[in-house]
Amino acid sequence: MGFYSERIVPRCVDFLLSRPPILELRERAIQGLRGDVLEVGFGSGLNLPYYPAEVTSVLAIEPSMLARSLAEPRIAAAKVPVRWGGLDGAALDVPDASVDAALSTFTFCTIPDLAGALRELRRVVRPGGALHFLEHGRSPDASVARWQDRLNPLQQRLAAGCNLNRAIADCVRDAGFCMDALETYYLPGPRFAAYVFEGRARRC
Repeated sequence: MGFYSERIVPRCVDFLLSRPPILELRERAIQGLRGDVLEVGFGSGLNLPYYPAEVTSVLAIEPSMLARSLAEPRIAAAKVPVRWGGLDGAALDVPDASVDAALSTFTFCTIPDLAGALRELRRVVRPGGALHFLEHGRSPDASVARWQDRLNPLQQRLAAGCNLNRAIADCVRDAGFCMDALETYYLPGPRFAAYVFEGRARRC
């Protein structure tokens, strides 16, 4: 990673994705998780205050060393034990069927090999285990989607690989997860960057 993507972007993400409306969505997306959870794209630990008591441990996957450093005070204050896993969501050093659930919040947009990462999540989650996700992605509105496609190259440069136009729900299904619940909606703000997928799927 270059200086901008390693030293600047994680701080911007920590600030932008810690606003109260986003924190409310994080709390909602996390509810229902239990047991041993793998969180891909752990970032600066913004989800930690919302893990329910039924979660017994969190395995954190995060490639940014600065994000890991920003997370340390939140890890120290967390009620659930957290341990660091690997750096690459598409190559998890985790045994097959070894976690009860997985969580991703605003991460699937940026993972370079999303299909590979989702296959890895399916591999490590136990049969019937849950995948909870809160992501932004491709709008079903054709005019918005066209702007997403136009602006995506710029978005990737400005936001260190973030994509505006990934069809998140389709990607989850294609990886072999069965969708149990899915809500889609626009957040306030520019529509090209504000279409959200909030879902719960399971390994089937």
